[in-house]
Formats: sequence, C-alpha cells, structure tokens
Amino acid sequence: MEFSSPAQRRLETVRSHLGSSPADDQTSLFLNATASASPFLNEDSYSVVLPEKLDTGKWNVYRSAKSPTKLISRFQDHPEIGTLHDNFVHAVEKYPDNKYLGTRVRLDGTVGEYTWMTYAETASERQAIGSGLLFHGISHGACVGLYFINRPEWLIADHACAAYSFISVPLYDTLGPDAVKFAVNHATLQAIFCVPQTLNTLLSFLAEIPSIRLIVVVGGADEHLPSLPQGTGVKIVSYQKLLSQGRSSLHPFYPPKPEDIATICYTSGTTGTPKGAVLTHGNLIANVAGSSVAIDFLPSDIYISYLPLAHIYERANQILAVYGGVAIGFYQGDVLKLMNDFAVLRPTVFCSVPRLYNRIYDGITSAVKSSGVMKKRLFEIAYNSKKKAIVNGRNPSALWDKLVFNKIKEKLGGRVRFMGSGASPLSPDVMDFLRVCFGCSVREGYGMTETSCVISSMDEGDTLSGHVGSPNPACEVKLVDVPEMNYTSEDQPYPRGEICVRGPIIFKGYYKDEEQTREIIDEDSWLHTGDIGLWLPGGRLKIIDRKKNIFKLAQGEYIAPEKIENVYTKCRFVSQCFIHGDSFNSSLVAIVSVDPDVMKEWAASEGIKYEHLGQLCNDPKARKAVLAEMDGVGKEAQLRGFEFAKAVTLVPEPFTLENGLLTPTFKIKRPQAKAYFADAISKMYAEIAALDPMPSKL
Repeated sequence: MEFSSPAQRRLETVRSHLGSSPADDQTSLFLNATASASPFLNEDSYSVVLPEKLDTGKWNVYRSAKSPTKLISRFQDHPEIGTLHDNFVHAVEKYPDNKYLGTRVRLDGTVGEYTWMTYAETASERQAIGSGLLFHGISHGACVGLYFINRPEWLIADHACAAYSFISVPLYDTLGPDAVKFAVNHATLQAIFCVPQTLNTLLSFLAEIPSIRLIVVVGGADEHLPSLPQGTGVKIVSYQKLLSQGRSSLHPFYPPKPEDIATICYTSGTTGTPKGAVLTHGNLIANVAGSSVAIDFLPSDIYISYLPLAHIYERANQILAVYGGVAIGFYQGDVLKLMNDFAVLRPTVFCSVPRLYNRIYDGITSAVKSSGVMKKRLFEIAYNSKKKAIVNGRNPSALWDKLVFNKIKEKLGGRVRFMGSGASPLSPDVMDFLRVCFGCSVREGYGMTETSCVISSMDEGDTLSGHVGSPNPACEVKLVDVPEMNYTSEDQPYPRGEICVRGPIIFKGYYKDEEQTREIIDEDSWLHTGDIGLWLPGGRLKIIDRKKNIFKLAQGEYIAPEKIENVYTKCRFVSQCFIHGDSFNSSLVAIVSVDPDVMKEWAASEGIKYEHLGQLCNDPKARKAVLAEMDGVGKEAQLRGFEFAKAVTLVPEPFTLENGLLTPTFKIKRPQAKAYFADAISKMYAEIAALDPMPSKL
C-alpha cells in the first residue's frame, strides 16, 4: 500500500510515540494512515490527540502529554502498589515515625492543640480494629458502613477494611434517614461505625435494617450505650472496646486483590434513590497514580481535612497523601470555626470547593474596600503588578508580599503551597485572585465518583484560568456530538460535545443496577459524563454546560439551566440561583437567594427602610434592581435572548442541605426546588403574562 507523503509522516510520528504495536486492552488505539491531519504534539500542548478507530480517520481522543503511549494504572516509582492496603503498608514502612493523623478534639469534647498518631501507631490500631470485626463474626468481603464526619477513626476503620478485604461504604450524615436506610439494606451492611448522634438515627429504624450485626460507636463510652433486647441479634460496642477486643485476638491480614471491590459510594443525585458506585482497589490506585504524575504530596506536607470523607474528592486526596507520607490534620467538626483550625494547624496543602474559595475572596475584597483610600490603592497596585508577573511567567517582586500579601496568607496559617479546587467550576477571577494573594500553586480539577475522582486537572506552570486542564494520565477523553444542543466536533473555533472517559479509572458499575450502568457506559467502554466540554488550545478541557438537566421551552428552544445559573451567580446580589422553565412557557424565571450584605448596602444607598431582610426581598424596587443587574451580567456573558430570566423572586434564606434544596455535593435538587418554590414560580409567570403583549404560555 502506498501512502501519500503527509499521511506517511503522520503515521511515523504516531508510531514513534506509541510504539509499533498497539496494546490489546480496551484502551488500545488503532493508527490510521489516512487520518486527517492532527497536531499530535507540540511544545505548548498539555494533551496529545489520537485517532480512536482505523475506519473513521477521526483524531478525537485526547490523552495527557505526560503519558501518551500508555494509560497509567500504577505509581511509576512503585508499581508493586496495587491496592489501598499496599499503599498504606508502603507508607508505614517508609514513614513509620512521621505524624499521620492529628486532631484538636479531646476525649471530653473540648478543643486544644493538635495531638498526633504516627503512621506506625495507626497501622497497629487498624490491625486491632480489623481483628475486632473478625472477632464479632464479620466475614471477609462484607460491607462495613462509615457513618460519621471526618476524624481519625474514619480513616483507621477504612484502612482496616482494606487490610482485611472488607468493603467500606461511606454514609453521608446529611443524606437523611431514608437514604441511609436504603443504602444499608441495598449494600447488605453487616457492621456500621457511627457516633452517638448518628447512632440515634440508626436506632430509629433498626428493625428495618436486618443485615446489621454490629454497631461500633466512635466517641461513646460503653456505660452510656443503649442495651438492645437479645432477640435483635445486634451488638452495640464502643470503638475503644472493639479496639481492646481486637488487640486480644489479633488476626493476620487478609489482603485484597486489585480487582476486588474497595468501596461502594452512594451518590445522592438530584432525583430518585441513591446509586451505589462500585470502585475497586485498582480503580482508586490508578486514578491517584495518574494524578501523582503532576502533583507531589511530600512527607513535609500538612493537609487539612474538612471536606466530607464520604465524597470521592476527599477520599482520593487522602490516598495520595498516604502515598506521600503526609500529616493529616482534621478540622474540629465545625466549618464556621475552620479559620481557627487553619491558624493552629498551619497546613501546606489545602483542597477545597469554590463555595469556600468564594467566601475567602468576598471576605478579602470586602476588607480591602473598607480599608480606606490609601490601603485600597496600595492593594490594587500590588495586585495588578503581581498578577501581570504571574501571567507572564515571571517571579513577582517580593516587596508586594511584604507590604500586602503576607498578612492575607496568614489567614490560612501562612504556609499553604498548594491549593486544589474541585466539585464545581471556580470563577477565573477567583482563581487569579487566590494565585496572587496566596502566592502558591492553585489548580482546578474535574472528576466524578464514577471515574474514581480526577478526570482532568490543570498542569503546573499553566497560568491560564477558566478551564480544568488536561486529562489525568490514567484515562483518555473524547467529546461526543450532542446535536439537540447544537454541540459538535466540527464547531468553530473549538470542538464541543459531551465529555466521555475511558481507562482503568472507570468504575465497575452501579451496585445491583445493570440498567443504569448501561446508560452511562457504552459498548466501547466509554463513560458518558453528562457534562458538555470544549477543547481549548493546548488540549485543555473547559466545562461549558450540562446535558442531563436540559429542558425545552414552549417555542422549542433547549435550555441548560446550570450554565445560566453559573452566569447569574456572578451578579453581586446573587448568592445562589435556581432557573426554572418548562415546555408550557416561553420564558425563564429565577429564584435568587440574595447576598444579605450587598442587599443591605443597596437599600441604604437607595434610602429604603425595612424591618427584616425578607421584607426587603419582597420590595418591587429590589426585585427590579436585581433583575436589571442580572440582565447586565447576562449580556456580558452573551446569553441568548431566551436564556434571560424574565422575572425574579428574591428569598432571604440560602439553599441548603437542611431545607432539602441541595445535594451533599451542593448541587441544586431541581424537582425539590421546583416544588418548594411552586407558588413563587406561578406568580412570576402570571406577572409576565400580565405585562407581556406576547404571552408566556404558548
């Protein structure tokens, strides 16, 4: 077969990078000599582009430029680590005397300085806890629940599960009793670790969870634990008693294999019953090993743990921290006191979510505005100078840190060298602000439970904000056309489509739910995320929309509400926003949870008197002012005409887990929000109909 010169050169280029024979596993890529031209790799690329199949000639699969020839499934320096148990054993052998788990909360509940357990001490305790479970007849392969917030015992119990081939099942303390009961029965849990508060929840439906044989109460004294009738078949013991029982009857480890299930993570979702994502040891190790290519956690690092351990984001961070021998300091259990924990712990690594970063941003900018003309001007000069240097890849002048930013750094303890952001999009303005003020590496990532966490993350040295970086070296990514939303690979200037992921990080499916598993993983092993992305120059992924929550307006236009909500939250009045529309109406309406401080400041400037925030929210002037500002933000973001909210209702209370409007990952529960605000939505459409010569209803 004769090749034309460009095609021959392309084939030789790809072969030189991939080797002469393709791998024979699910991630193998077939090389097409007649494929259309593709920039396989250049100096400015963070990703490489490869053809998916021989017969299509389409160059549409992206991999990390750090590992273009092979998807990573093990740590490059320690390929022998194949399970979470292996990972912890490696850390214990390498860093036995390093501080590992630190807490400020004393036995009597008071708060003081951090006290620490070393890696070796933790290893001893995890063997005792695992042996204690066996002492009570919990069998290898059984599911064990973890039903409490972050504290050392959570990780010790999780390590015990890994060492003895139990399957850990995190239970959100915010899921609510019905969802917890569902997960316990669905996964047939035999044992649950809880705290006195969550014990009361379990006892309220104990007769309805027949598989439970053992309840271990962390932080509870045996003399204060309730006694159950003998006929229940359930034992309640304190964590300390289980520890003592295990130490009296130590068992050798029963290590898992990489293909064994490590955990079942129940995701609440925005509708329906929770789904249990099945993740193997191999899945989790592959994901973290891929992330470790770009991110170094060091034995000298101190990590603050406050994000829920039941979520995959914090879980993956913990696995990477163990690999690096990092010290983990836990918050005292109250997010409102987190800044005090920072001051005492003085962490070097801080991984969080945009919600908290936005609060930090708002707090600092507010303080600057009220600091006086001279200080405000000095901050602006320092900020602009340092930002310009960072964007241009230069080292900023140390003078600005001494004069301005060192004081800001102290808010987080003064030593943070790395900030990570995930779970939802971080505003480019906020990211740039964090980089300037804290003078550290700030990187945003993107992932989901079903991919064992990270799908992509920003690369070191990449100063462009507003994207989620290049693919994790442990997976490959492609965009699939979504014609009903007008997203295609032919779009200019950038290809757009639904983000699909493949590789060793992909979960094994939803527990006992083949139908939903088939809906998310196709016949070629691609996982369909439901997120819409585009490829920026250099192979950077940008999330622009969401496929799953689209709905159609009466005139046939498709709406992606999350995209619009993300635009409107940039409005200064808006703390949270819920956009509603349906096929019976031709326009959108908005429910806005207001920023109280901004509203009060606006009211004072307008001379408006009010008794409470709720009264101010109902003032027609306030609604008009907020909607006008939202229109301005929408125009700046180039929303299309039908994407603008035509009416707004202001509410003083935030959307929270407690009022049932948010999932534990802070996403809006759309059906619940629609029901909760049904009256307000009806009134807004009535107002639109009364004012609009072209009626909203078609």
